[in-house]
Amino acid sequence: MNVENKNHWETVYETKNPDQVSWTQEKPTTSLDFIHSFGLPKTAKIIDIGGGDSKLVDFLLDEGFENITVLDISSKALEKSQKRLGDKAKKVNWVVSDITEFEPNTTYDVWHDRATFHFLTKAEQVEKYMEIARKSVNGFLTIGTFSENGPTKCSGLEIKQYSEEKLSAELNNGFDKIRCVTEDHTTPFDTTQNFLFCSFKRQNNETKIWANG
Repeated sequence: MNVENKNHWETVYETKNPDQVSWTQEKPTTSLDFIHSFGLPKTAKIIDIGGGDSKLVDFLLDEGFENITVLDISSKALEKSQKRLGDKAKKVNWVVSDITEFEPNTTYDVWHDRATFHFLTKAEQVEKYMEIARKSVNGFLTIGTFSENGPTKCSGLEIKQYSEEKLSAELNNGFDKIRCVTEDHTTPFDTTQNFLFCSFKRQNNETKIWANG
């Protein structure tokens, strides 16, 4: 594991409240819209990559989703979520892992990632991420990254900006794009960050034949 990276995020979550970090959302509306658009049953297996102490899990539980996993490199972030959820936290599978080292023991109907992918600035990190996603996603994938109009850094770290074309190209081997939207996220300090959100469907042999036909 990248110890320096892990230590960075443990410190962030240990020392800052939600109103002191830029990514906080009271309600993750765009993420929920994408997940709803897949039309899946409440038993669908959903994983939130780099979920931190995001409230996405709260809303999914309230809607009756039963198979939710939240993964983050920071154990402190997940502890914050668990504390906030109280008894409901027992219904969630919590995983402390660097996403590029994640070894899933199941497959997921929905892979959701808001603001983790853009921290992977090296080609080998992106390739490792995609290898894990191809292995473990049997349904849909939705990714939110900073757009080319978004910030170039977050939490003091360099990030990689994406256009719809660039993001689609990274996922081309294994996933077909469904749709993309851009969104202005207003941070707790009243600044604006432009995000690109895209959803994808896992390719199978039929879709590949159709695409080539």
